Amino acid sequence: MSAMPSFGSHPDPAAGNAYEALNEADDPRWAFGTGFTDPLAGVDTTLPSGVDGADLAAYCLMLGDDALIMSHRLQEWCTHAPELEEEVALANIALDLLGQARLLLARAGTADGTGRDEDALAFLRDPGEFRNARLAEVRNGDFGHAMARLLVFATWRLALLDRLAASRDPVLAAVAAKGVKELAYHRDYAAGWVVRLGDGTAHSRERVYEGLSSVWPLVPELFAAHPVEARLARAGVAADPADLRAEFDAVIDQVLAAATLTRPPLPSEGSALGRGGAHTEALTVLLEELQSVARAHPGARW
Repeated sequence: MSAMPSFGSHPDPAAGNAYEALNEADDPRWAFGTGFTDPLAGVDTTLPSGVDGADLAAYCLMLGDDALIMSHRLQEWCTHAPELEEEVALANIALDLLGQARLLLARAGTADGTGRDEDALAFLRDPGEFRNARLAEVRNGDFGHAMARLLVFATWRLALLDRLAASRDPVLAAVAAKGVKELAYHRDYAAGWVVRLGDGTAHSRERVYEGLSSVWPLVPELFAAHPVEARLARAGVAADPADLRAEFDAVIDQVLAAATLTRPPLPSEGSALGRGGAHTEALTVLLEELQSVARAHPGARW
């Protein structure tokens, strides 16, 4: 009988301890890196001078809710993706967005002085209290729809977080700096699929174009400024959504050209409905599932 292998005698000491390996930054053995570092370590969390705490909290809710709701829609693809590799990719993207949501919701709860934590804000608010853009909440369609929505969402959010990395709020800047790296991968992943589907078979081309057409009416809302966003942009804390449009258009045009697709008809302008708490019925259904355990067992801990 051969001897059992000894992890302790492995020539690479780190390979013998999975937990040590998890703590190594930029370990090439992990496809998406380890990244288990706190992006807020050493960051000054006091409110910047002259910044209204209620406005900052409202803004963090907007960005946190975008990430939380979009993450949930991507999580719904678990066990439904067309291939195992895409299942893993979509789950990883959902986890990246969930991480952003946790940091932003926690910041909202401290900035408004209520002390509400990320769980209270995620699980104990009613639909009318959510401030996400409606693009994130509409129901999933097929894979072509998912890639079209992810391309739009990631392209817009990457442009947004890229500007927020220079925010006067150190917490927002730190969250954005980490998120930029994640969103760059999300955008490229979705763009790759839109090109493959658009320049593929007649059926794949039809499916991805229908996906684009279904999300396109929600695009103008992404660039409509809520009064809170406008005030914080003037204070150097937020980004004016209108300033993102040129970059968004350039990236989308480049991807659609490679996919041999054309833009669907676009409404001339939109309003920040989701930012004001006006949502579709789809959000109510989504939250009933997302919040069901926390609502059924208030205060429960694992």
